[in-house]
Amino acid sequence: MSIFEYNGSAIVAMVGKNCFAIASDRRLGVNLQTVATDFQRIYKIHDKVFVGLSGLGTDAQTLYQRLVFRHKLYQLREERDMKPETFASLVSAILYEKRFGPYFCQPVIAGLGDDDKPFICTMDFIGAKELAKDFVVAGSASESLYGACEALFKPDMEPEELSEVVSQALLASVDRDCLSGWGGHIYIVTPDEIREKILKGRMD
Repeated sequence: MSIFEYNGSAIVAMVGKNCFAIASDRRLGVNLQTVATDFQRIYKIHDKVFVGLSGLGTDAQTLYQRLVFRHKLYQLREERDMKPETFASLVSAILYEKRFGPYFCQPVIAGLGDDDKPFICTMDFIGAKELAKDFVVAGSASESLYGACEALFKPDMEPEELSEVVSQALLASVDRDCLSGWGGHIYIVTPDEIREKILKGRMD
């Protein structure tokens, strides 16, 4: 079994009309044994940038601490928040720097840039970026997430519809992966507000 599937995970980010959604499952496991059912995989960097870290849980928490540290340094020096594109480059650089002893994480970055244009991207564990205009996925449930998102996505969705689509895609996908699941955690981010939802799924 791959080290990326050791704890199990499912993360998806999807764009709407001047908004985006980022969602993850809540299960933390050790192979097939469930350890926790409220594990946090999505982290807020600032009001308009979120990062989801799939892969090995311990590395995800360590990487998040480094990202917060680097973002605070940036805020002190530049006196502004990072744009999502800049933050994606930072994550990529931090991962590539450790390429010979890497963090076993596949990050998903979502944010609102200039003119509230949504930006999403994912990368592999050594920082090779993959940009998308519609949705990105990561984690052990990524194959079924691709299928569900491909079927349900349509461009320029309003926040309410986007929330529904992401919820259905996540719940349908984690049911087809025994290493992720136990409900979901969703953020819908618009220029004016951040909505957070906890989903209940199959508890097995």
